[in-house]
Amino acid sequence: MDDNACDSRTHTYRNGKTFEQCRQEARVVTGVLVGEIAQSGEVAWFRVLEAAGHDEIVYKLTLKYLREKGFDIGNFQAPQVKQQQQKK
Repeated sequence: MDDNACDSRTHTYRNGKTFEQCRQEARVVTGVLVGEIAQSGEVAWFRVLEAAGHDEIVYKLTLKYLREKGFDIGNFQAPQVKQQQQKK
């Protein structure tokens, strides 16, 4: 039995990428989307999925990183990412 079977550093995901490679790719995609959101005010989840190359792990990590940066990532009723509203 392989002891490294659950090791996230060596386990391959879609297209043979490790989890760390997925995280790095998600950070790059996040940077691209931040620019798009700054220009248009929002992007649809479908755009996030396209930017992530239809890779589910990169997609989910990208949404996580956008939320960490203070963006409103929406929900199933409003599937879009937009800048967080300023509280008055």
